[in-house]
Amino acid sequence: MALANNAEEFIARQRVALASNPECGSTHYNLGVALMGLKRYEEAETEFNEAIACSPNLAEAYVQLGSIFLQRGDVESCLYWNQRSVKARAGFAPGYGNIGFLQLQQGNVEEAVKALQKAIVFNSKFIQAFVTLSTAYLMLGLVDESIEASRQALEIEPDFPIAFNNLAVAYLEKGDVSAADENAKKALSLGYEVAPQLLKDIENALAAKA
Repeated sequence: MALANNAEEFIARQRVALASNPECGSTHYNLGVALMGLKRYEEAETEFNEAIACSPNLAEAYVQLGSIFLQRGDVESCLYWNQRSVKARAGFAPGYGNIGFLQLQQGNVEEAVKALQKAIVFNSKFIQAFVTLSTAYLMLGLVDESIEASRQALEIEPDFPIAFNNLAVAYLEKGDVSAADENAKKALSLGYEVAPQLLKDIENALAAKA
């Protein structure tokens, strides 16, 4: 309840600020974020559109609009707004990361790889982009590239479970069953739900080697 009250107080302050300075894109944006936090999505959408009208280079507002449309199940519109975010601000890594993720969800793997590679060029610590890239490489059969992307993710965050899961898949593809088993166990120990079929494939491969 306290959090909701604080949010309402914050919203009220932003509205007061806008009354005296309605052309401030940052204030519209901050108000939109607060409204999203309370799941008042239509009001938030209005504020993000106002933010863009006042500050066309405010790339974060485009991404937030994308999030609203994704929440509604409209993936195409989410992709559209993220594409606009990287046009609004050159080198905007979050936009490229989202584009890569969305393209991958739609099966456009090569397009996903291009966007994700840009994301990590512009932000070399973008762990989610590295992990999504490792998944995309697996889908293209680029196993060594997938392993490298996962390793780079683990250099940023040594206990990132999805990276260990992807390494398990990649090493099984390479025939390195011991490494696959080790990485699957590490992912499990970190609370990640490794696919039962992957665990079974590793178990069968280990039995075949015994």
